[in-house]
Amino acid sequence: MIGRIRGTLIEKSPPDIQVETGGLAYELQVPMSTLFKLPELGEAVTLHTHFVVREDAQQLFGFIDAKDKALFRTLIKVNGVGPKMALGILSSVESDELVALVLNNDIAALVAMPGIGKKTAERLVIELRDRIKDWDTGGAVGAATSAASKAGADKAAALEAETALISLGYKPAQAARAIATALKEQPELIRSDELIRHALKNMV
Repeated sequence: MIGRIRGTLIEKSPPDIQVETGGLAYELQVPMSTLFKLPELGEAVTLHTHFVVREDAQQLFGFIDAKDKALFRTLIKVNGVGPKMALGILSSVESDELVALVLNNDIAALVAMPGIGKKTAERLVIELRDRIKDWDTGGAVGAATSAASKAGADKAAALEAETALISLGYKPAQAARAIATALKEQPELIRSDELIRHALKNMV
């Protein structure tokens, strides 16, 4: 079991990154919440990790915060939620906000996340509620709901913009980087069409 990795960040190709340590380069998949907190290439990084072994693949997932790793492990215990979906959920909303949505039974906000239908959202609420009832959100369970809803919508717009760029012929990694740059330069952009226009200007 690989529980944590510390080394030099040598590649970012969302959602994949590479960390070099001890002469070896480890490939990891990370949620967007972690990607935005990563240092520049060539700098040191420490990630909490979860190792998944399947018959057809071995995957290493990385998280800046230990609580993100803990919530990821809780998510994949939910019926019908695999590592890919769990990673997508944690890319759409911060951990504390996700907990707030579940504890407040906010199905609408969960459905706003990419890949989450109504049945999956209901299952998340039912199966996660007891497992995360003692989660420390700093007393912000009620206040976080509207913020989480907005965050889910923002991430959905970013994903829609990335998909549009890919349909235009750009590679997935190029599209993800362009949208991430657009959000960093102009965080007030909340519609997918605005993000696409700004990203295309940078890609010319």
